[in-house]
Amino acid sequence: MHLLMELRFNKRMPMFRLITASFVFLSTALFAQRAGKVPTPPPTKPPLQRADVSKLPDGTTHLDIYLLCGQSNMKGRGVMPDEPKRDPRVVMMHRGDDQWYLARHPLHLTGDAQTFKGHDNAGVGPGLTFAEVMLNQDKEAAIALVPCAVGGSSIKVWQKGAKLYEDAVRRARLALSSTAGVKARIRGILWLQGEANANAKELPAYEDLLKAMIEAFRSDLGLPELPFIACTIGEMQPEPRLKDLMAMNQLLLNLPNRVKHTQCVDARELKTHIGDRVHFDTAAQEEMGRRFAAKMTQLVQP
Repeated sequence: MHLLMELRFNKRMPMFRLITASFVFLSTALFAQRAGKVPTPPPTKPPLQRADVSKLPDGTTHLDIYLLCGQSNMKGRGVMPDEPKRDPRVVMMHRGDDQWYLARHPLHLTGDAQTFKGHDNAGVGPGLTFAEVMLNQDKEAAIALVPCAVGGSSIKVWQKGAKLYEDAVRRARLALSSTAGVKARIRGILWLQGEANANAKELPAYEDLLKAMIEAFRSDLGLPELPFIACTIGEMQPEPRLKDLMAMNQLLLNLPNRVKHTQCVDARELKTHIGDRVHFDTAAQEEMGRRFAAKMTQLVQP
């Protein structure tokens, strides 16, 4: 906008050039917004703080592991707080080195754990608020989050044998083996995905692919009743795109009717975004985290 003002008040610029430059500026900004290229402020105040998972934090009696899977809205693009949270009862497995650290935003940090060099656009997602609510409901619990989401990922790469699925299973098994001393348990999977497959060609196969993925996770992890919580995707774009997003949400909401021990968060009325009509802002992400926790509580047993 500052550039546009400079253009408007530059009297020496011919009118044709002024109109042309203004059009290019506005078109570029609009294209960036439509393309989902609104930037997320980078993470600050490194490093991550290492966590010792060989023992439980004071006052806790058990460690519950949750996998965070899906695409960019699970990864999160919300603006992060100035001061990172570092509750010793919540740890995360770093995406880069598979080590445990005190959980903070961004949970899906890809950069170096000490310097954050190499980070991408990850910001606030629903995972940390989810963990905080679960802690409030179980005062003796500690929680380990295993971030696995990748922006733009199709459900096809979350099928057994595909890269993201296999990496999630690997990290889940590593989470269990590295916390064997405290007898941790995998308690559930959170799923926020669907935008990549919300189109006329791929919608018909989505329900079967989702069911197959859930069954594969349960089989490979040896947990036939592993709780699985999905969440609706954003309905923030205009027609004709909106029609496909709404159709995807109907499939997600139907999941509990097709697969046992599953739930789906209904977040369709959440409309606040980071400026691109695709990625939820911090307030919406935190509300989804609370709703994920409410649904998980319905499925998990003490």
